[in-house]
Parts: sequence; structure tokens; C-alpha cells
Amino acid sequence: MTPGRSENLIAMPPVKGSTLGSKLRTWFLTGVVVAGPLAVTAYIVWWFIDTVDTWVKKLVPVMFWPDTYLPIRVPGLGVIFALLGLTLLGFLAANLAGRSLISLGEAILGRMPIIRSIYRSVKQIFETIFAQSGTSFRKVGMIEFPAKGMWSLVFIAATPTGGLAEKLPPGETYLSVFLPCTPNPTTGFYFFLPARDVIEVALTPEDAAKLIMSCGVVQPEGLTGAADHLKDGAASAQPAERADAI
Repeated sequence: MTPGRSENLIAMPPVKGSTLGSKLRTWFLTGVVVAGPLAVTAYIVWWFIDTVDTWVKKLVPVMFWPDTYLPIRVPGLGVIFALLGLTLLGFLAANLAGRSLISLGEAILGRMPIIRSIYRSVKQIFETIFAQSGTSFRKVGMIEFPAKGMWSLVFIAATPTGGLAEKLPPGETYLSVFLPCTPNPTTGFYFFLPARDVIEVALTPEDAAKLIMSCGVVQPEGLTGAADHLKDGAASAQPAERADAI
């Protein structure tokens, strides 16, 4: 080693191990990661149970509540009463007598101008979402939006029917899709697209909702399949573009 080179060398400090402060920080963050989901889940469950108990307690006679005879409050009984009541209501609605009573009630509501419109709209939404044979919002797809080369997740609703389908351009099969916004999926855009422009992906609506609400942080396992579908769709679109150019 020459004296000229030795002057340019910089003495590097020795590498130290993890300090106590960094270890404490790591342990604290680990505790937050472990306790955070548990705390949020417990809070949401407790809020749901308390809300249902408060609503149902006003409908059930006091004699049926254990709180009347015990010195402590027993949470969750409102949820049990609600489940039993809804199950009993469904049993009655499945019988002839129950259907007759429901038809009579709907006929009464049908004579009320404002309440009639609200009830029919809400009933149609519930029947569409909870129908066991329906397919609305049970399939997830991707569309090229908001610009070329940019893809967005959508929930496939249904095929337009009736007078609405007649007004759409002929010669195409259309689908109605809902494009939710991030991170609030309850808002978004609803529009009709040709079925060929919608790429169906192997994602459940729950996984798609997690992906949207987490802004892409929570990656579902089925996302690999979605990427394969996207590549296939892009590859099939290229020959069509070349043919159009020719």
C-alpha cells in the first residue's frame, strides 16, 4: 500500500448489532400487527351485538329478558331472538297462509303513494342480492378503464332485458357491470358494456372487495389467475387490432 492511497482511505465504523431501541420498536410493531386485527374484530362484533340487542329489546316483552332476573346484563340474546324471529317469518312466508298475509300487506302498501315506491325498490334489491339462483354481483371481471392499457375490477350484475336492451346498439351481447371506487366500494359507476369487453376472472366477490378496500395491499390468492386472464385478454385483443388496422 502506497502512502498516497492510504491518505484517501476512510475509516469505516465497526458494524454494531441490533440496539435495544430497534428491538423495542420491532416488538412494538409486532404487537400492533397481532393485537390490531383482534381489537378491530372484537369492536365490530361487540357493536353489532349491542346494536341488535338495543333494537330487539324494544320488541320483546320484559319478562323474556334474563336481565330482569339477573344482576348482570347478558349480551347476545337480541341476536338469538332476531335469528329465531327471521327464521319463523321465513317459515310462515313459505306456507300458503303466510303468503296470503304477505300479499295482503303488500296490497295495503301498494295503495300508499310514497311508501309503495320505497318498498318495491328495496324489495327488488333484496330479492336480487339474496336470491339463491341469481348471479348478480357473484362474478368478478376486468374492463379496460379509465384509459387504454389500464384495467379495473368490476362486479358483473346481469344482462339488460326489456326496453333497455332494445335501446342498446344491435348485434352485441351486453352486460351490466358495477365499477366500485377505492377505498369505499359502495360508490362507483354502473354502465353497460359489450360482453366481449368484459374479462371474467377467477376471484370471489369477497376477495375483490378486500383488494379494492385495501387499495391493493391485501392480495387474494386468486389474483394469479386474474393476471393470466388479463394476459390472455390482451393477447387476443392484439390480433383484432392488427386486423382492424389492415
